[in-house]
Amino acid sequence: MASNYSFDIVSDFDYQEMVNAVDQTNREIKSRYDLKNTQTTVDLEPEKIIVNTDSDLTLNAVDDILRAKAAKRNLSQKIFDFGKPESAGGNRVRQEIKLQKGISQELAKKISKMIRDNFKKIQASIQGDAVRVSSKSKDDLQEVITLLKQEDFPVPLQFNNYR
Repeated sequence: MASNYSFDIVSDFDYQEMVNAVDQTNREIKSRYDLKNTQTTVDLEPEKIIVNTDSDLTLNAVDDILRAKAAKRNLSQKIFDFGKPESAGGNRVRQEIKLQKGISQELAKKISKMIRDNFKKIQASIQGDAVRVSSKSKDDLQEVITLLKQEDFPVPLQFNNYR
């Protein structure tokens, strides 16, 4: 059999699970005694989460709640890029949490170089915000996945389109 096998390395998260995690965070904020009268809001936008609250102490509590709810929904903590808290007027604090999606060009180059250095018969090509890995052997592809799972990258990696 002379066909090539391949898979894609991507960095993504389930947006619906993020919607659920933010919704659960808002519910817990409304029910917790220490956060009840703080007029705290947690708004989810396609690329970021905006937290608006009355102090740094409650901001830290909301961040902890959000992390816990995301972890329960199998969302990696690496997708959160917490910005610096900033003053939002009226003694309020605002924080922007960017949601990381996709593999940057620098990281894609690092991943493809790592694959080329360790496996001579495997091709790795960068395709936008993903890396396509192809080989004639499925076993070699499994070894690449094992190698990449052992590394600690700044973004969560998923392996899909395995064929």
